Amino acid sequence: MVKIEFEWNPAKAKANLKKHGVAFEEAATVFFDDRAIEFYDDSHSDWEDRMLLLGLSTKLRLLLVCHCYRESDSVIRIISARNATKNESKLYRR
Repeated sequence: MVKIEFEWNPAKAKANLKKHGVAFEEAATVFFDDRAIEFYDDSHSDWEDRMLLLGLSTKLRLLLVCHCYRESDSVIRIISARNATKNESKLYRR
């Protein structure tokens, strides 16, 4: 069994919770959704390869989580998280 580690900037996590109402602790649970869809975030990958993950949290909220992989993919750094839009919800429910 592979252990997944998460990391994030505490100040960014606090700002994200205030702006989007999503705690990074909840966002991390999306990575365990077997139906989650991952995309490359071309528009925000200037300095590092950023990914978007669309999936259900353990609170049954459909979230979009921006993240990147660190240290040979063994650490996931969460950058931001928000509720999915209507179009993103349609994509997930296909």
